[in-house]
Amino acid sequence: MLRLTWVQPEDLIGHELRQAAQDGRAATAVAAVAARWHAAGGPEAPPRAGASPRPVSRYLRLLAGDLLDELADLPSGLADEEPTDLDAIKSLCPNWPSPVDAAPPAPDHLASDHLEADRRRTDRIEAAWLGRAVGCLLGKPVEKLPLDGIRQLARATGNWPLNGYFTALGVPGELAARYPWNRRSAATSLAENIDGMPEDDDLDYPLLNLLLLQRYGRAFTTTDVARLWLDELPAGRAFTAERVAYRNLLDGLEPPRTARHRNPFREWIGALIRADVHGWTNPGDPAGAAEQAHRDATLTHTAGGVHAAMFSAAVIATAAGAGVGAGVGAGGDRPDVHACLRAGLTVVPPRSRLARAVREAVQLAHEHHDFTTVVDRLHTLHAGTHWVHAVPNTALMAAALTHADGDFTGAVCRAVSGGWDTDSNGATVGGITALLAGSPAALPERWTAPLKNRLATSVGDFDGVGFDTLARLTRLEASRP
Repeated sequence: MLRLTWVQPEDLIGHELRQAAQDGRAATAVAAVAARWHAAGGPEAPPRAGASPRPVSRYLRLLAGDLLDELADLPSGLADEEPTDLDAIKSLCPNWPSPVDAAPPAPDHLASDHLEADRRRTDRIEAAWLGRAVGCLLGKPVEKLPLDGIRQLARATGNWPLNGYFTALGVPGELAARYPWNRRSAATSLAENIDGMPEDDDLDYPLLNLLLLQRYGRAFTTTDVARLWLDELPAGRAFTAERVAYRNLLDGLEPPRTARHRNPFREWIGALIRADVHGWTNPGDPAGAAEQAHRDATLTHTAGGVHAAMFSAAVIATAAGAGVGAGVGAGGDRPDVHACLRAGLTVVPPRSRLARAVREAVQLAHEHHDFTTVVDRLHTLHAGTHWVHAVPNTALMAAALTHADGDFTGAVCRAVSGGWDTDSNGATVGGITALLAGSPAALPERWTAPLKNRLATSVGDFDGVGFDTLARLTRLEASRP
């Protein structure tokens, strides 16, 4: 029997029970729903996969649907401090950044003295695409593995502290059996198997957002995002909140209800991994990037899931505008990752779970010389939260960026070695630190050479595209008014 992941009610209810407790719904009411589900024989949520191994009865499936709707009707005690509405978010952010009114002039209209600045911007975007790919590729083989497994596999091959792509060569058989590589990724993402950048949703979504801007421009709506997905995103390439929203669209629901209806993954990491293009195309304008990310994110996410996307977009926009004549570091100074993180916090409600988690993570990174200690503390602080949830993963990324002081290799390896959503964390941190590095040539060749300037994807006509081509296309969208 086909066990479709991420959409079957009996697999969603356990996640919704956890999510309802985390987003401030009445504990007694949530506990009563949980008791009814377990008394009826309902299973727990699958801990790692998207579907439980065996089907349940028709009665349990119907009950799960009813309980999902009942949980959705419970009011959240955190709603006032963690709104999803953009105006409400802005009202809570005392340091919301000033908007940047005009986009840079298009490349074909640049005066000669601006050509060099445009070249630097294009180089920076190419580095960001490459860095995102490298970080994703590093994390792919160990996605879903527990923290101890990641550490043991790296140590077994002399790759600890993590400093290069994972390899199966030299890993004892017993250890490999206890901690198996990610089934779908091992064949393409271990050091001995890499031959170009394989397909991954962490690269598919930036491609989709490039198409989004090409098709609809900066004024795109959330409905435009939905239209694009239905046209260009294969349903099987969407996961967690994105798959639920896709299903909701096919059922006739419209945004933003697509993010709320029977969607326990609405605060997971999916919207954050879609934020990079919004930052790249708003260099030096964290407010503009955050607002674009908000319109994208609300198709699939609410509250903390949306805040994480806005935070990431603002960090990236600040890094993208640095050192090329605008924004932080204007005049050619090396951008400061710490200033970028502070800019990210200006677009997040300061009393939200996400803002608190980022501040805690940054503080831990400053306090401890050994990043293993930072990671262990973060895993203790966020115990009980799903490994794909946006809050702990954003905190880990902020800690890695801070502890490595923005260094590309140091930050990417810290992010992946910290566990949880390894490929997504590596991708976002890789993109940010590559922006800070400033050009493809500034990234170590041992990371970028195996990519062979080639990206596999099922999105649009991009299969086999080069990162240099993607940089030129992205830069063109960044230059449009």
